[in-house]
Amino acid sequence: MTKDSKNEDLEGITLNVYLYVLKRGKPVGPREVMKAANLSSPSVAYRHLQKLEDLEYLQKNEYGEYITKNRANVQGYVWFANRLIPKMWRYSIIFLAILVAEAVILYIHYTVETYEFKVFFLLLILITVLAFSVFTIEGFLQIKRRSNDRHE
Repeated sequence: MTKDSKNEDLEGITLNVYLYVLKRGKPVGPREVMKAANLSSPSVAYRHLQKLEDLEYLQKNEYGEYITKNRANVQGYVWFANRLIPKMWRYSIIFLAILVAEAVILYIHYTVETYEFKVFFLLLILITVLAFSVFTIEGFLQIKRRSNDRHE
């Protein structure tokens, strides 16, 4: 099975089950997954857990419960420590760093620079604030869409 076909299989309910097992951080069984993912029966939960095991994202322990084995690449998200965060937040952090650098430069040069420099830098800061805001809001909207998809 290729890496691309593995990622195509990880969507919908299967993705929600995988994210639940990751978030839980402890071994889980089909009944627990059924309740947490709002599934109709333990056999449906078992089918999704088995699929994740076949894709090598989960493995069974000696008690028949499932634990995480490998990290999955989830479209639109990146791994940060043990959490999935929206990719948009990565760009948001970059623009935040640029914003801090611009503010420090403006503060240092404010008393000695010309009026044109100050106006230019304030416009530059405004553009950076807008970019930071857009990427931050898009990251939150991505999380909201993902949580809405889970509840449908």
